Amino acid sequence: MGENTASMTRNHAHRQVFDVSLNVPPQGGSKCFDDDGRLKRTGTVWTATAHIITAVIGSGVLSMAWATAQLGWIAGPTVMFLFSCVTYYTSTLLAACYRSGDPVTGKRNYTYMEAVRSNLGGVKVKICGIIQYLNLFGAAIGYTIAASISMKAIKRSNCFHDSVGKNPCKISSNPYTIVFGVVEVIFSQIPDFDQIWWLSIVAAVMSFTYSSIGLGLGVGKVAETGKFKGSLTGISIGTVTPTQKIWRSFQALGAIAFAYSHSLILIEIQDTIKSPPTEAKTMEKATLLSVVVTTIFYMSCGCFGYAAFGDMAPGNLLTGFGFYNPYWLLDIANAAIVIHLVCAYQVYCQPLFAFIEKTAADWFPHSQFITKEIEIPIPGFKPYKLNLFRVIWRTIFVIITTIISMLLPFFNDMVGIRGAFWFWPLTVYFPVEMYIVQKQIPKWSTRWLCLQILSITCLIISIAAAVGSFAGVVTDLKVYRPFKTSY
Repeated sequence: MGENTASMTRNHAHRQVFDVSLNVPPQGGSKCFDDDGRLKRTGTVWTATAHIITAVIGSGVLSMAWATAQLGWIAGPTVMFLFSCVTYYTSTLLAACYRSGDPVTGKRNYTYMEAVRSNLGGVKVKICGIIQYLNLFGAAIGYTIAASISMKAIKRSNCFHDSVGKNPCKISSNPYTIVFGVVEVIFSQIPDFDQIWWLSIVAAVMSFTYSSIGLGLGVGKVAETGKFKGSLTGISIGTVTPTQKIWRSFQALGAIAFAYSHSLILIEIQDTIKSPPTEAKTMEKATLLSVVVTTIFYMSCGCFGYAAFGDMAPGNLLTGFGFYNPYWLLDIANAAIVIHLVCAYQVYCQPLFAFIEKTAADWFPHSQFITKEIEIPIPGFKPYKLNLFRVIWRTIFVIITTIISMLLPFFNDMVGIRGAFWFWPLTVYFPVEMYIVQKQIPKWSTRWLCLQILSITCLIISIAAAVGSFAGVVTDLKVYRPFKTSY
C-alpha cells in the first residue's frame, strides 16, 4: 500500500508555473492553468482509480490468507468487507476536505498534512506529523524484514528442489537482511524525492506480479485437491490454545487494517484530478471503484489461500512454503517482492530523510558539515552532489533499521502493529475530525454522534489489533534467539 506514490509527488514540484515575463499569475479561467496558478490538471476518475489501486495492492495482500485462517469463513470475509466500507466512507470524508471552505473555489490542500493544518491546526498537526514519521520508520523495518524473508525463500526453494525435499534447508535470514541494508545504503544517497519517480513505476509492476502469482497458486492448489479446507470459525482449538486463538484473531484485524491503510496518498491523488465536476465528486467515484477492486482481490487471495491450506495457511503466502512447485515461479514471485521492497523503502523513507535534513539545516544554517555540497564529476552524467551529513545520517538510519529487523524478524507481527497504529488515526480519526470542521457539524447532533461512534469503534478495534500483535511478538520472542534466525 502507499509504496507507489513517488511519481505523483514528483509531479507537484513541476506543476506550479507563472508567466514570469509579465509578472502576472495565470487566472483561473485560463485554458492552461487552474485557479491556483498551476498547470491544468488532467486526471479523471479512471486515472485516479488506477493510482489508488496501484498504491494499495502491495505486501499486505500476502498475509490475507493467514488472516482469513484466524477468523474463519464467516468472520474473515465479513471483516474485510466491513473494513472496505469504513475505508470507502472515511475516504469520501477526506475527499470533501481537499478544498477548504467552498467545494468549488476554496483553497486547495495539496497533501494530507496541509488538509490537517487547514482544518484542525495546532497540536493536532504535530500529532499527525509524529504518526506519519513513525509510520515511515516502521515501514523501513517492515520492508527490510519482508525482503530478507523473500531472499531466504528463494535460496530455500532452490535447496528443496535440488535435494528433492530430503534436505530441511535451514537457512539464516541475517545475511540477506545485511545485503538488503547495503543496497538501501546505496539507494538512500539519491538526494531528492523527485529523482526516484521511476522507482514507483517499478514497484507497481512488481506488486501486481507477485500478488497475481500468489492468487494463481492458491486457485491452482484448490483445483488440484478439488476441495476447500478451513472451517466457519477459523483455526481450530488444539492447533492453537484458546488464548492464542484470541490473540491471533486480534492480530488478523491488524493485518487487514494494514491492507486498507492508504489514506495518506488520497489527497495527492485528488490533486491530479481536473474539474468540473468537483474534485470531491470524481474522487468519490474513484474511491468506490478502487475499493471494490482491491476488496475483491484481497478476498480472492485470502479465501483461496485459506481454502488451499486451511489452518496451516502461512503468514506470508509466498514464503511460508505452503507451495513448493513450480519452484521457478516462486522464485520469480519472491524476486518481484524483493525488487518491490527495495523501491518501496526509498519511496517511504525519502520524505523522512528530507524532513530531518531540512530541520538540521534550519537549526544549524551556518554548519558546513550540514549544508556544504561537494560536486563529484561522473563521466556522461551530471556531477553528483555529495553532502557529508546526508551520507552519514542516512547510512546510520539504514543501519539502525537493519539491526532492528534482525532483532525482530516477525513479518506478521510487524504487519499487524503497523496496521493497528496507522489505520485509526490516519484513515478514520483525522478524516472524521476534518469533515466535522469543514461542514460545521454541530456538536452532539445526530450526525456528529454517528461519526464519533464510528471513530471510537475503529479505535477499539485498532487497540485490540495492537494488543494481539504485541502478544504475537512476545510469543515469538520466547522461542527466538537474536541474530540466530533460521528455519
